Amino acid sequence: MVELLTLFAIVFGINLIPAFGPPTWAVLVLYVLSTDIHPALLIPVAALAAASGRLLLALAFRLLGNRLPKKYRDNLTAAREALEKNRKGAILALGLFALSPVPSAQLFEAAGLAGLRLLPFTIAFFLGRTISYSIYVFTAAGLRATSLGDAFRDALTSPWGIAMQVAMLIGLVLLARLDWAKWLGGGKRKRG
Repeated sequence: MVELLTLFAIVFGINLIPAFGPPTWAVLVLYVLSTDIHPALLIPVAALAAASGRLLLALAFRLLGNRLPKKYRDNLTAAREALEKNRKGAILALGLFALSPVPSAQLFEAAGLAGLRLLPFTIAFFLGRTISYSIYVFTAAGLRATSLGDAFRDALTSPWGIAMQVAMLIGLVLLARLDWAKWLGGGKRKRG
């Protein structure tokens, strides 16, 4: 039980990190390789911890968004309104996001800044991570006797992983800086 609580705390903490945190799947694989906990117990604990951490991160960025200059807040409002108008596209994007292996911190930060409804976002993330974590955990459990652990430890400092984090941070900055009303055909928003 202590090992599961420790796992929850580690995964929750990692998912509060705004950038450059280790991927949760790598932590899970290392956990599988170094403990005797049944893999089926690790998955829901990790998915709940990850979703809780990302939700808290998004809420923190929502508070931060209130302190941004009005121009940036207007741009983020236009982005949110565009997403809310196109429900089918938003649902498809949410589904793809939930299952994708791309870093999710910046996506939650953007959702928080834009003022998106966070509960559906978090539920989709939880369900998607349950599926993806299952794949990683059961694969690692099957390959436990190999030197796979060393390969995953090396992947944590991969130049590609670091480059992806930097690209996602740049994307987050661009999200707030772009005049979404203009780009999406709504013309200039009134500055009031």
